[in-house]
Amino acid sequence: MSQQHLAAPADDTAVAPAAQHRDWWRGAVIYQVYPRSFADSNGDGMGDLAGVRARLPYLRDLGVDAVWLSPFYASPQADAGYDVADYRAVDPMFGNLLDADALIRDAHELSLRIIVDLVPNHSSDQHEWFKRALAEGPGSPLRERYHFRPGKGKAGELPPNDWESIFGGPAWTRVTEPDGTPGEWYLHLFAPEQPDFNWNHPAVGDEFRSILRFWLDMGVDGFRIDVAHGLIKADGLPDLGAHDQLKLLGNDVMPFFDQEGVHEVYRQWRTVLDEYAEKEGPEGPSAEGRGRETGGRIFVAEAWTPTIERTANYVRPDELHQAFNFQYLGTDWDAEQLREVIDRTLAAMRPVDAPATWVLSNHDVTRHATRFANPPGLGTQIRTAGDRALGLRRARAATLLMLALPGSAYLYQGEELGLPDVVDLPDEVRQDPAYFRGAGQDGFRDGCRVPIPWTREGSSYGFGGGGSWLPQPAGWGELSVEAQTGVAGSTLELYRAALAARREQPALGAGSGVEWLPAPEGVLAFRRGEFTCVANTTGAPVTVPAHGRVLLASGEITESAAGAEVPADTTVWWTTA
Repeated sequence: MSQQHLAAPADDTAVAPAAQHRDWWRGAVIYQVYPRSFADSNGDGMGDLAGVRARLPYLRDLGVDAVWLSPFYASPQADAGYDVADYRAVDPMFGNLLDADALIRDAHELSLRIIVDLVPNHSSDQHEWFKRALAEGPGSPLRERYHFRPGKGKAGELPPNDWESIFGGPAWTRVTEPDGTPGEWYLHLFAPEQPDFNWNHPAVGDEFRSILRFWLDMGVDGFRIDVAHGLIKADGLPDLGAHDQLKLLGNDVMPFFDQEGVHEVYRQWRTVLDEYAEKEGPEGPSAEGRGRETGGRIFVAEAWTPTIERTANYVRPDELHQAFNFQYLGTDWDAEQLREVIDRTLAAMRPVDAPATWVLSNHDVTRHATRFANPPGLGTQIRTAGDRALGLRRARAATLLMLALPGSAYLYQGEELGLPDVVDLPDEVRQDPAYFRGAGQDGFRDGCRVPIPWTREGSSYGFGGGGSWLPQPAGWGELSVEAQTGVAGSTLELYRAALAARREQPALGAGSGVEWLPAPEGVLAFRRGEFTCVANTTGAPVTVPAHGRVLLASGEITESAAGAEVPADTTVWWTTA
């Protein structure tokens, strides 16, 4: 198919650094790279793997443990690479397999781990299987690997059921058969260019276990599983009996999401990953230049479920290692709400002995510096800039709170620069497929995908020599890595200091609980061993007891005999060590 193929945390609130090394993922900070928007090595306006490779020292110096790469596979790019035509090839726009191999090797030399995106729910309509399924017509064995069905109505002119696409419109598209007549319909929960696999067919499972081994043999350290909750559909593909189905997502178990059968898929995958852990031995991999400490490969689930408790089902001991905490991501900057979701998360993860994860931004949601700049309750897709200064202040405070919590944290490229969402992109430059389909997702994900700035000057502020695939705002250079490096109080230096402290403080990172402390209304205060975190989510300063020596603060605090005055929307770290 491809032309590029190459050969238990303790119950206490702190875990010793050695334990973090053995199970590195329990307390890891993982940085998401969106390759097309990170760094462009050849000046074509599109980021690529060679660009990522050249910037790996920056990520090492930032202080992260691993890098998660959004898809770079061969793809027509109908959905920014989440429509995969060949899972064993690199799209030429990003480079080739030699570039991927070099990136992985360089990352390991720098003691960085590499996690790659895997898209098992659907393929591209240009995948060889799907093209053959269309060409061979009804009855083709290849059609059984997808969800092809006859339509309803006298002439089969109606979709097989009432399911709606996440991107808007029906979740079914009718094909034209080889003889030119209207024919069967195929299921696509996302864009029509993304037909859903039929995971009840054994060939699909066989293929993906082979794909796992291909990339594991290349040396990757794990996989982020796209739409991990979507692989298995309810028997018979029953009607949902409701319109505006997007409003139900995250509130109910759907016949196409979070079905029990998905867990058997991941149990099978886990046996594959465990084979590689055994090959590496107790002291880690033997290949030269890996530069890694002890520990194995991991799976991370993108699983949108109705509750944190259902998310925990994906990280049982014989399934996946981590699952994104979307409930936390969607929580407003409010102490009461935050404490509730923190407590529920930690309580849900303890029985399955899995680490909690915390995340504030990613490639699918409005950046948190912009979300927090707007009034609460607007969700994760916001189209207004809001109060920029307020948003940045809250974003900095929210980051320190997140990095203080027990478990693993995810950072999205550019958040360490305090980047806002670009909310005023002209309609003609937008590329989010949901933008062009009515009644679907808001379709404004391009705003968080604008290429990040590295330098003050240049056609793309150091992103590359030939502009950028999405236009960058004027003034982007003043938020660049160059403009913030070495500047006391800059958001970049705050992140660097926070990640350094997180590595140095034995109480931070992996763990399963916090000790909540008394605090004024609107303030969160908790202790982890000799470490204390206080977050003021209110719009006014508060005075709290000092908890030892100040390690770090997201804003200027004032200490006196009465305690410490913590400004509005500010988080402080203390230690008694």
